[in-house]
Amino acid sequence: MKKIALVTGATSGIGEACARKLAENGYNVIITGRRADRLDAIAAELRTVGAQVLALAFDVRDREAATAAIEGLPDEWREIDVLVNNAGGAWGLEPEYEGNYEDWDTMIDTNIKGLLTMTRLIVPGMVERDRGHVVNIGSVAGDAAYGGGNVYCATKSAVKALSDGLRIDVAHTKVRVTNIKPGLVETNFSVTRFHGDKERADGVYKGIKPLTGKDIAESVYYAVSAPEHVQVAEILILATHQASGSVIFRK
Repeated sequence: MKKIALVTGATSGIGEACARKLAENGYNVIITGRRADRLDAIAAELRTVGAQVLALAFDVRDREAATAAIEGLPDEWREIDVLVNNAGGAWGLEPEYEGNYEDWDTMIDTNIKGLLTMTRLIVPGMVERDRGHVVNIGSVAGDAAYGGGNVYCATKSAVKALSDGLRIDVAHTKVRVTNIKPGLVETNFSVTRFHGDKERADGVYKGIKPLTGKDIAESVYYAVSAPEHVQVAEILILATHQASGSVIFRK
């Protein structure tokens, strides 16, 4: 019987890459995101590799919609083995004292509260079955703040704390918890941060070969495919010329 993985924020970037990696390696996948048309297109592609795919269009910030989607799962999709809490992002790069209130709310509601909602909805079943794996997509930004990162860095610090806390809370079970902390990954991340300014976004990756969504998906798969007695608690993955969240050598 195939295992089931649920990936949030699966319409692009790291989330899409994780869904593809898991589908290609024998998982049936539930993909979630805000864009129904994009989810349907990805689902059709994943089915070509032999995976069963269920696409659920909702925003993790909408707790009622998320609850309805999970509680409404068909019986054959209920026993979720892997939860990849990927939905998230950064909005704005202003100094904290000039920050945009709406950007702050979006980051906190998505990166922290959305992750908590999905964890609360799915992990009780894992605990009851005494098996499962939660993978939270954090960031190197959660290790130390950088200029303009303030609230985003705080939300990813929260992801680390929530991952550590959950790992403690489920230590009496076989449920495992992993925090994946990427550095520079070239996805739609920077376009979102700069509110659609692609030229400014492209400058983030200038002079360095960044990571890709596929690189992060490989790390996710490494963690979930480890032997049952092995819990990969954290993975910090950086581009070769990136030493930390703020130290980058550019050619």
